Amino acid sequence: MKKYKCEVCGYIYDPQQGDPDSNVAPGTAFEDLPDDWVCPVCGVGKEEFSPVAE
Repeated sequence: MKKYKCEVCGYIYDPQQGDPDSNVAPGTAFEDLPDDWVCPVCGVGKEEFSPVAE
């Protein structure tokens, strides 16, 4: 699963870790995040994220 980076603040969403503060379980792909999920650091929506090149 790919990591995604917030283009506004630089936060990296890592599907291996999920987002426990937003009740997103580890192993949740970015594509499977709820539509209303926002960056836990700066609060922008999923549309502000882009895949991290590996």
